[in-house]
Amino acid sequence: MGNQLFQEARRFVEIAKSASPADQQAATATAKNALRSAYANSTVAEQSQLQKMQNELEQI
Repeated sequence: MGNQLFQEARRFVEIAKSASPADQQAATATAKNALRSAYANSTVAEQSQLQKMQNELEQI
């Protein structure tokens, strides 16, 4: 089944990456919140992937 919070974080990061410039700030904030929630409830391997997603957000 997998970690639901991890899956949501991944989905929100993808949404933020493809958001229009007008929606970028709100989408990025939502993704960052999802990443924080997922990080606290993740395995070490998932935390590594979440860190990569965080880095992707910072590049936007």
